[in-house]
Amino acid sequence: MSENLTKRVNFDLIRYANCWEDADILLEGLASTTGTRLLSIGSAGDNSFSLLATNPDLVVAVDVNKTQLYLIELKKVAISQLDYGQVLAFFGFASSINRLLVYEGLKSLMTVDARTYWDRNLAVIEKGIIYAGKFEKYFALFSKRILPLIHNQKKVTELFRKKSAAEQSEFYASKWNSLRWRLLFKVFFSKYVMGKYGRDPEFLKEVKVSVSDYIYGKAGRHLQTIGAQDNFILHFNLNGSFGNLLPNYLQRENFGLIKNNINRLEIFEGYAQDAITRYGKFNGMNLSNIFEYMDAETFATTAKSLVDGLQPGGRLAYWNLMVARRISGILPNEVSYQRELSHALSEKDKGFFYNQFIIDQKG
Repeated sequence: MSENLTKRVNFDLIRYANCWEDADILLEGLASTTGTRLLSIGSAGDNSFSLLATNPDLVVAVDVNKTQLYLIELKKVAISQLDYGQVLAFFGFASSINRLLVYEGLKSLMTVDARTYWDRNLAVIEKGIIYAGKFEKYFALFSKRILPLIHNQKKVTELFRKKSAAEQSEFYASKWNSLRWRLLFKVFFSKYVMGKYGRDPEFLKEVKVSVSDYIYGKAGRHLQTIGAQDNFILHFNLNGSFGNLLPNYLQRENFGLIKNNINRLEIFEGYAQDAITRYGKFNGMNLSNIFEYMDAETFATTAKSLVDGLQPGGRLAYWNLMVARRISGILPNEVSYQRELSHALSEKDKGFFYNQFIIDQKG
């Protein structure tokens, strides 16, 4: 992101309470960097926590949005102090009647700024922090107000029922993809509505395609596959909750290792380039989809800085949504596009709305 963009966008609110990129393919894409120093775009912190399961020496979660960092800090302290069930309940994945009491036991371990923020936003904690983001409220609006006008809960449940690939495809074609679905879906996921209620309009300025047609097409292709049946992202999109499906960092088999390594996570305010100045070169980088928001000139400048901050053999992992950006395309002499790996991981991406997941490697 450019500094001009950060001045135009309100960063006083939680934009994302969860990470909406698939940590499973992220870890696979950065697998060769296990046991090293990793830079990770902070967002809601989830994928930065997932990287701790690779036994790195260091993970730096970086973000220009202080509020997002306060969220990451709260999650980090909770993971360090609470057991597995308590974390699920405190975050909002399971029911709880004492989140504020739990917070009272955690807040002394937080920085003054983060504690001050959360003391002023106790209602957010009480409801469950995973529902607090603007993007999550956008999905909740869709699942609670729009989707019931299209499909009843029985049909939504049927979409997620285990069935064969042929049965899933037939269900989508004959039962799900109705005229009302197509019309209301395209209105709700239009550039205007998404900019107003989901993402900030500034984040969509570089998008030159029809947002509604693009999202409809990507959703349609995924809903026809058996991968839709256990996709935690899709479940939240259509139900307003994750149900029994959990993101990578909170799956039981990963939690213990993440908890053990939690002190290897550093939280840093600033741009990714600033983190390189502070911590030195990294062996791998999770860059989310930050290039989506940049014009071509800013992208080129930022890409060069990031590549310079990467150790030889290190990998860059990032997503394209509706704006095509590839570092290896503009710096082919410095990084190589891992084409086969990128395509294979993109095919199984639970973040079905993304166009491509890219792995570039420094020579």
